[in-house]
Amino acid sequence: MSVSRISTAVARSSPRSLRAAAPLAVSTQQQRSMADASTSHAGFTSPFHRGTGNARDTTVMPNWGKYKTGKETSNKVFQYFMVGTMGGLSALGAKNTVQDFLVNMSASADVLAQAKVEVDLATIPEGKNVIIKWRGKPVFIRHRTADEIKEAEDTKWESLRDPQPDTERVQKPEWLIMVGVCTHLGCVPIGEAGDFGGWFCPCHGSHYDISGRIRKGPAPLNLEIPAYDFPEEGALVIG
Repeated sequence: MSVSRISTAVARSSPRSLRAAAPLAVSTQQQRSMADASTSHAGFTSPFHRGTGNARDTTVMPNWGKYKTGKETSNKVFQYFMVGTMGGLSALGAKNTVQDFLVNMSASADVLAQAKVEVDLATIPEGKNVIIKWRGKPVFIRHRTADEIKEAEDTKWESLRDPQPDTERVQKPEWLIMVGVCTHLGCVPIGEAGDFGGWFCPCHGSHYDISGRIRKGPAPLNLEIPAYDFPEEGALVIG
């Protein structure tokens, strides 16, 4: 048999075999699809399904009862314990934060040491000035004589620029304690100088009397009186 005849025979027989195999393949594919469709949703029941009307009701909540434990009391106790523990830890942390903030804001030891200054008045003779440092500022301590006291008290203070009687500026007449800073521009006046026998600021010509009151010059106010006390005889505490 020649090659051409064999090719013709194969060509004639191939369509027949393909037409016979095609229905078989389609039938097998349909059976598989039906089997998959029948088993894919066979065991699923919607938790929102109610009754037999096959209508979905979204207001129905699923039943989670099988997930609950039988000891609700023990769970609540544990929850209360955790809440209380976290509350206690939070309160402790807040307390430590506030405490650290207050410690950082408080004055240091060197600042507290300068907050008050104690002076032995027995070392200051009558009629003399002493200058000490308090909080970074000079403080004048004057042990006044009887004549100086009389002069300060007899002055017509009502007509002064900053009217103030001598009795309001001293606790004891013989002791005058003032901040030694000029009220004009912050210079330090010179003691036992000026036109009134008190203090004189050479920077701009302010004159203070024996009570530290401004009498002449550009200064607007009297010399400042700091807070001080006499805790015992012969002792002075400033601050």
